[in-house]
Amino acid sequence: MSTLVCFHAHPDDEVFGTGGVMRSASDAGHRVVLVTATDGALGEVPDGLLDEGETLVQRRQAEVAASAAVLGVHRVVNLGYADSGMAGTEGNTAPGAFATVDVEEAAASLAEVLREENATVLTVYDPNGGYGHPDHVQVHHVGTRAGALAGVPYVYEATMNRDHMRMLMEANPAWNEQPDGAEAGQTGQSGPRPDVEAFGLPESELTTAVDVTAVLDAKRAAMQVHESQIGDFGPFLAMERDVLAVVFGTEWFRRVTPPAAVGAARETALPL
Repeated sequence: MSTLVCFHAHPDDEVFGTGGVMRSASDAGHRVVLVTATDGALGEVPDGLLDEGETLVQRRQAEVAASAAVLGVHRVVNLGYADSGMAGTEGNTAPGAFATVDVEEAAASLAEVLREENATVLTVYDPNGGYGHPDHVQVHHVGTRAGALAGVPYVYEATMNRDHMRMLMEANPAWNEQPDGAEAGQTGQSGPRPDVEAFGLPESELTTAVDVTAVLDAKRAAMQVHESQIGDFGPFLAMERDVLAVVFGTEWFRRVTPPAAVGAARETALPL
């Protein structure tokens, strides 16, 4: 049995890029651990969703626990840092915000979990955090450093295939219309097209493409439990399964430890 640790910024981030590999690893008998850096307190929430006296943090913690159960996760850890909010907002510089914490301090906390779990594979984000969110960028820095401190054998950057994303937008006029700066999960809203060049990595830099269509139903079910973040997931929940497979049926990674050999064939699985 190997151990997969997926490090994410907020509750709900686990579904988009690693939900399939987590479920697949669990189904294969491996241990799966989900670590979130923040409580997601600055996420948007639909009016009237929260119960009387319930906070968004409480709801999001319940949602990530439910998502983890669907995805076969054995342990969920929250590092306890404050949500920094979207790029350019006041939360970016607030005391205790994850984006402002000392990388060595935060990496030491994550490294402790990695050692406890004897992690075989760690996933973090690419240097731009997928799309520039300050907390996601910090996940890259903190996660990469923690992997080195704990001596994790394999470290991967979970990311988006920029070329695939461009193809999807060009093929679907509705997806060509989005608000500036919208998250990848908000595809389908009206507004000007986002700058695709700011998302993910070009396919030529990706070392690993994992087909997760066999566990796509679990991935969709994990999306559904994040009711407070329906703005991220809503456009996808009504998709036909074959369309959902085109959008989310492959999870993309760049291996950073050990570096992939130049000219090596693209991997089709994580080394578990």
